[in-house]
Amino acid sequence: MVQESFPEDIAPLDALEIIVVVDNESDTLSSVDDGVPQIPEVVHLAARTPTDRHYAGHECKTVFDQLCCGCHGLSVLIKGRRGDHSRSLLFDVGPYPDIWLDNARRLGIDLVAIEYVFLSHWHFDHSGGFPRVIAAISAAREAAGMSRPVIDLHPNRPDQRGILLPSGVMIMLPPDPTFEVIAQSGGKILTRSDSHPICGGFFLGSGAIDRVTDYETGLVGHHTFYGDVGEPDPLIMDERFVAAWVRGRGVSVFSACSHAGIVNACLGAKASFPSLPVDMVIGGYHLAGKAMEQRIESTVRDLQERIAPRLVAPGHCTGWRAKARLANVFAPGRYAPSVVGTMYRLNAFAD
Repeated sequence: MVQESFPEDIAPLDALEIIVVVDNESDTLSSVDDGVPQIPEVVHLAARTPTDRHYAGHECKTVFDQLCCGCHGLSVLIKGRRGDHSRSLLFDVGPYPDIWLDNARRLGIDLVAIEYVFLSHWHFDHSGGFPRVIAAISAAREAAGMSRPVIDLHPNRPDQRGILLPSGVMIMLPPDPTFEVIAQSGGKILTRSDSHPICGGFFLGSGAIDRVTDYETGLVGHHTFYGDVGEPDPLIMDERFVAAWVRGRGVSVFSACSHAGIVNACLGAKASFPSLPVDMVIGGYHLAGKAMEQRIESTVRDLQERIAPRLVAPGHCTGWRAKARLANVFAPGRYAPSVVGTMYRLNAFAD
């Protein structure tokens, strides 16, 4: 038996529950393959919705007025359990606080339990909801006598970012919230650019992602601005992933946009957990757009041959062409796309 190795201060979990709070798409009707640990939104919603009436011995529940709304962005709630102890991490918040707060209410998320918020990278579709979302979490925790949530940010915050299109037009992202505004919202700011344990070693936050593959060369046309000075910045080196290790299953990789390349992110996780297989790969794979779509075949090949995850869960900026290709390769049984409101439950395998 191979001896498991892992980063210092990181220990395996007995279970991992993942809820997609914000994503681009909604799909609560598609079937789930046997053995895939994905629970559609309508299923876990019905489980906690009271019965309205009975018909022919059946419970009748009204749920379609409670479904989450999609938007261009990503936010994932990650809950780890080890024995009798649970810790909760919020991975990004998406762009619009109203969407996040409404979806959290529909999903029955307990704001008090969210002790840590991790920003994957400085892009508005991941950070824009920060001030109000953090304020709501902080207020809930304060009312319950709990400490302020930790807000884990990369220290290098640009003033603004944009993408130069082939037409010559620069499509600008709104400025990210400032450190001062985030702090005023009630969170306790932590700035880290290195790999580090999160929530007492329940999770791992990465440092800079090594660029290993020859085709994952960053986001085409991307520029970063500091004041009035802009410069090409395809690599977006402030991007980070989160990893979680479930006993017997391996390491799951949470990659919000994969500007470093989803294969590079997975290789980074494998370097941190060299003796463990990759379990689930969830988030945006950023293979949408004509220039990025040229990487689909190489990415799918390397995911299949070099990474070999148990489950792929692409969402957000992956794009329909890449999703279709991934589904052709990994379905049935290993494909479970990230859509808003969906839940995944990863339980430890017996030793």
